[in-house]
Amino acid sequence: MIVILKPGVSEDKRGQLMSWLEGQGLAVHVSEGQFQTVLGLVGDTTQVDMDLIASLGIVDSVKRVSDPFKRCNRKFHPDDTVVKVGDLEIGAGHFVMIAGPCSVESEEQIVGIARDVKAAGAHILRGGAFKPRTSPYDFQGLKATGLELLRIARQETGMPIVTEVMGTRDLPLFEDVDILQVGARNMQNFDLLKELGTWHKPILLKRGLANTLKELLMSAEYIMAGGNDQVILCERGIRTFDDYTRNTLDLAAIPMLRELTHLPIIVDPSHATGISRLVPPMALAGAAAGADGLMIEVHNDPMHALSDGAQSLKPEEYAVLAEKVRAVRKVVSA
Repeated sequence: MIVILKPGVSEDKRGQLMSWLEGQGLAVHVSEGQFQTVLGLVGDTTQVDMDLIASLGIVDSVKRVSDPFKRCNRKFHPDDTVVKVGDLEIGAGHFVMIAGPCSVESEEQIVGIARDVKAAGAHILRGGAFKPRTSPYDFQGLKATGLELLRIARQETGMPIVTEVMGTRDLPLFEDVDILQVGARNMQNFDLLKELGTWHKPILLKRGLANTLKELLMSAEYIMAGGNDQVILCERGIRTFDDYTRNTLDLAAIPMLRELTHLPIIVDPSHATGISRLVPPMALAGAAAGADGLMIEVHNDPMHALSDGAQSLKPEEYAVLAEKVRAVRKVVSA
């Protein structure tokens, strides 16, 4: 249920109403919009007298929300959320480029790529230290050593870092990571999501390989229910019957999610296609569809990459793409 207040309501009167609602056993989420204030009520609202609340002089309207996701629902929070990473902002027109290798392999590799993608205009460095792989015999990442190498790259370039956390037991290692990524395979690792809800760090939540948008939003709800509203959604392609690409990039998810949620939405065309030559057109399509950012894999030597070399761009290819993305952004933002 949401309660929309009339403009100009005093803090005192709003506080009295919130205290009364909390006395009914409800959690009250306040959203201060540009033109209105929305109180989102979470809990058992079946016994709440909507007519009584609507009759109050400070209330403009009362509506029930049938969607199971509440805190990430745009009805609860009409204005776009802006996720902050230091001085960097993501969402509400603030577009970010995230780039880097699939896996951190060495200090020379990650620092070199970080410098190259920053020179091309990237804002955030990505790199996998813990790698969930389909085969137990494939490279699993450098783990704690990989995290330390990412910190070195951050120190050398000033770029914030984003990397994937695979389980709750590894969380103590991620205290100094700027953005924690929940990968597609972990989108419904509810124990991990609950724990991340207690952290006050941005969480990049990737859509699962075969999950619906509602399931993606419910996973975001797990994090936000714990008190962490700094969530970024990532469309990275889903499995379909097509066998020419690694996955199928669901571009329609971007405007659909824009209607459903206030959270920032980024696109990962690298995992969506699995083929480097398809990454640029899908990246441009994602930017044109209204994404708040792009996450692209870049490697200095894709042929010898320890993971996902086939979908990685070379630094010079990324620089060309970044320039084209900026041109598309100018058009869609006009």
